Amino acid sequence: MAGIITEISPEIRELLDSEARRINRPEFIDSDPVQFPRRFTKLQDVEIAALLSAIIAWGKRTMICRDAERMLALMDHDPYNYVMDEGYEDLDPGKNIHRTFFGRHFRYFLRGMREIYRRYESLDEFAAAHRVGDTEAPAWALVEAMQGVMCEVNGGETCSQCLPVNLQATALKRVNMALRWLVRDDGIVDMGLWRSIPKSKLFIPLDVHAGNTARSLGLLSRKANDRRSVEQLTGLLRTIRPEDPAFYDFALFGIGIGE
Repeated sequence: MAGIITEISPEIRELLDSEARRINRPEFIDSDPVQFPRRFTKLQDVEIAALLSAIIAWGKRTMICRDAERMLALMDHDPYNYVMDEGYEDLDPGKNIHRTFFGRHFRYFLRGMREIYRRYESLDEFAAAHRVGDTEAPAWALVEAMQGVMCEVNGGETCSQCLPVNLQATALKRVNMALRWLVRDDGIVDMGLWRSIPKSKLFIPLDVHAGNTARSLGLLSRKANDRRSVEQLTGLLRTIRPEDPAFYDFALFGIGIGE
């Protein structure tokens, strides 16, 4: 079993800081899915656009952005009203939205979101009511709470295309990315609109590229891109930036990518 890495060298920290600053700037927005929630001002619109854009964020970024654009068009660029008016019920369940994400999955997720908004003013308020920010792993606590509502309004079924179901093992990459957008508040790329979760409790959105980069830098010894790896990597990054470890998501993305 690989040992847990407990220290980051000054040279690696300098690299992480410089790369994060290089990527975390306004020019990054137009080529990243974060552009879609940033188009809105009403919190509920931002939340829906953020979660949906993150849910389909796997594969080539150009394809993700193309399909997120089409998804917003399906909602007439008015996500909250589309959800509350149940516009998704008219959608063909077999409609392909992105890769293995279809109309039936879109409907499943938005039924759940509608019920959350029926009970709470916002998803942020829902998260606060469930005290997810008080837990050690808010992203996983939030998904567990959301799953409860979504199962309830979808006949007791789960939907792994919308939210991962194996919370003990999943890295929860897409939800962690959406939370970075919603919680981090430096006013550059991320929006910082939520108050239910402190940014100190955000986790790195760990995908294949970020995992490989972390291993190449000696930041992660485990081979799997799973929850334990996310916890170990984020814990290590907290040793150098305890108030904002997810800042280094920009560095893990940017290392190996040119200007």
